[in-house]
Amino acid sequence: MATVPLGTHLHHYCRLEILKFNTDFKKSTHSLCYTNIRTSMLNNGAKSCHFRPSYDSRVLNTTVRASANISRSDTALLDASISDDVIFREIFPLQRIHKVEGKITIRLDCSNNEENWQLTVGCNLPGKWVLHWGVNYVNDIGSEWDQPPVDMRPSDSITIKDYAIETPLKKSSTKDEADTLYEVKIAFNTKSSIAAINFVLKDEETESWYQYRGRDFKVPLVNFSDENDNAVGNKQEFAVWPGQFSSMMIQSEDTYSEDENKNGNSKESEKSFYEEHPIVQETVVENSMDVYIKKCSKTSNYLVNIETDIPDDVIVHWGISKDDSKKWEIPSGPYPANTYLFKNKALRTQLQHKEGGNGCYGLFPLDEETAGFLFVLKLKDNTWINYMGSDFYIPIPKESEQDREVDEEDTAYTNEIINEIRHLVSGISSEANRKTKSKEAQETILQEIEKLAAEAYAIFRSSVQTSPEITEEVVDVESTVKISSATGSGFEILFQGFNWESNKSGKWYVELEEKVAELASLGFTVVWLPPPTESISPEGYMPRDLYNLNSRYGNADELKSLVKKFHKVGIRVLGDAVINHRCAHYQNQNGIWNIFGGLLNWDDRAVVGDDPHFQGRGNKSSGDNFHAAPNIDHSQEFVRKDLSEWLCWLRKEIGYDGWRLDFVRGFWGGYVKEYMEASEPYFSVGEYWDSLSYTYGEMDHNQDAHRQRIIDWINDANGTAGAFDVTTKGILHSAIERCEYWRLSDSKGKPPGVVGWWPSRAVTFIENHDTGSTQGHWRFPGGKEMQGYAYILTHPGTPTVFYDHIFSRYKSEISALISLRKRNKIQCRSTVRINKAERDVYAAIIDEKVAMKIGPGHYEPQSGSQKWSLAVQGNDYKVWEAS
Repeated sequence: MATVPLGTHLHHYCRLEILKFNTDFKKSTHSLCYTNIRTSMLNNGAKSCHFRPSYDSRVLNTTVRASANISRSDTALLDASISDDVIFREIFPLQRIHKVEGKITIRLDCSNNEENWQLTVGCNLPGKWVLHWGVNYVNDIGSEWDQPPVDMRPSDSITIKDYAIETPLKKSSTKDEADTLYEVKIAFNTKSSIAAINFVLKDEETESWYQYRGRDFKVPLVNFSDENDNAVGNKQEFAVWPGQFSSMMIQSEDTYSEDENKNGNSKESEKSFYEEHPIVQETVVENSMDVYIKKCSKTSNYLVNIETDIPDDVIVHWGISKDDSKKWEIPSGPYPANTYLFKNKALRTQLQHKEGGNGCYGLFPLDEETAGFLFVLKLKDNTWINYMGSDFYIPIPKESEQDREVDEEDTAYTNEIINEIRHLVSGISSEANRKTKSKEAQETILQEIEKLAAEAYAIFRSSVQTSPEITEEVVDVESTVKISSATGSGFEILFQGFNWESNKSGKWYVELEEKVAELASLGFTVVWLPPPTESISPEGYMPRDLYNLNSRYGNADELKSLVKKFHKVGIRVLGDAVINHRCAHYQNQNGIWNIFGGLLNWDDRAVVGDDPHFQGRGNKSSGDNFHAAPNIDHSQEFVRKDLSEWLCWLRKEIGYDGWRLDFVRGFWGGYVKEYMEASEPYFSVGEYWDSLSYTYGEMDHNQDAHRQRIIDWINDANGTAGAFDVTTKGILHSAIERCEYWRLSDSKGKPPGVVGWWPSRAVTFIENHDTGSTQGHWRFPGGKEMQGYAYILTHPGTPTVFYDHIFSRYKSEISALISLRKRNKIQCRSTVRINKAERDVYAAIIDEKVAMKIGPGHYEPQSGSQKWSLAVQGNDYKVWEAS
């Protein structure tokens, strides 16, 4: 089922007007557009619909309705009375590869004394070429490079660490000016102890490395006779290499030599050797395609318009689908100009060039019964462009009877909500009222607006089968107004204050108290502490007596002292609330552990009735059962009352500011809403964790269904708590581990996790006590953790740093990224503009203040009017700040 943006549902079912009000808590005036309720009255009742297509590849399975020869005479004139109302529009980014063939040349020349030789490496392709090279000495064992002696290095060389030299290639004069050659010359003596010269070529303009078949170019300078095989390093006579070259990105055929150098009897060939290696330089060219659909007011037919800025000839290979199967069929006419039938399976239409040669376009008429438009693009060099390996599929939006019925049923009630929101807005927007109302009153009004908006949205969501994509307006949270009671200020940086082994000392609260000042200096604003209650398991995740706060981490007094010290340095504290399950104190008459003791002395009515392990007498579970302990039945009123009182007691007794909610998959999010409203946390986050989508063991690119399940839980909780962005964790993990950074952009060009749909409720992380530590259930790629932190600490959402990482060699790098985030006021609702999401590099600009890239590929932010300065960098990541 396609996912529909929130704004679409409001168009269809509520027709809310844009809600704006001015808040002037600072000298400037800020406009707050609340939670994407940014719709307006539609002209003439037309409904805007924008479905995310499902890009499944399909075999051309068609019923042919056209003759084999489709001539221009079959092409009908398009109706000129097309309505101006666009019912669908989407702009697709297109990438194509521009290839230029060239050659790398390697020449060895001998001087008159035959001891001094010169190696010349050249390339005839344009670029900023650098020779990255080193040597092997005679006594070397293995394949590691060493730096050459100083007298062998060209004057403009620079050293790279302790193993290589980089020397720029210079433009060489040639007889044919069109045949430009870039060269570097290296002189060496055959009597030296150098056994071989190794090199690769690098184009600094594109950060591309050129090798040969995945290995370094190698020029051996010595031979070893058979009798001296065991005497490693005994140098024999000088001998030129037998063509042993290699490289990573060159697309080349076998090497070849000039004819005169193949003649072993040539005297010149004994003193000069030459080889060429054909290469292909590939450049990614960014284009785009605009597809929109209009409906004919007279015939009720549809007109698909395709425009692209590709300057070359473009052929659209297309068909239609008449149902949801997305099977290709050939439509009945009329057809656009320059259309012909392809093997009775599809139509092909050449797009018309725009005036001025800046692209091309085409119009495709479709009848009213068409369900979808399928196509791929074919360029003149036989390059095919599709969408992520599948066909482009454009669904034709249809207004259903259900849409009209829901409009009529809900309009009256939603209008009441609109009027109430407007009343509240007028109560805070005027300057006179702002002066007379206290800060607390203003906060209360804003919170009430948020609840009403969530209530309105719940109506739309319950009325349709598709799940909404949540997007948000950028909200200025720098002001003193608190936007939501459980999402903090928006500038939170969360620290997980324990790992899987922290319980073993029995004094964790005391040990962590010694680090409070340091954590504050690093810039953290919130800390997540481990479960505080008595537990069957030492880690705390099998709680028994909820009011007993003597745990393996310390006692209640030590916990209070720790929380108090965090508060002194301005750090809020989250308690780990395990309320999905609870271990029993006693067995029932059948020997089943389902009777509880302590202050909450529940019986088996508090246990769900559909887990056979614990034979509860409660109702069926509202989520997934956790089979290691009795699952609590939150539908029971006495259970919810007791848990709400317990959370409020923890807030008052210990001083917790909010919650980390364990295993929230086990119970309905609506119960979370009740608990949050009762305990009024400053910040809360739920652990909704399930598996991402995989096909034959490989992670799918499209993880919308996974993040939608997390979004659904947040919606069930009415947005009163955020959720850990497991989707982002998984995609980051796969992208970095496999060097597949294209995964970090979804089909809309947005971040592919929860942070791309509802950033203010996304709590991002790369590791925690389950995934890493000594459990290691889903450990982040080793040695590449800083790429993950470079991503989450520069992007929207609320980033989380794991204990094991901050107290490690990564401390200074993480600290620098936190400082940069705070300095540039990056917050949970910041905007992201993705500039690159390719095989070896991901790059984005956040709030137009911070630019970043991760991956081994090249990226530099464009200067233009905006000047950028490099602020933080490390292994395969860089972050810039706007000057």
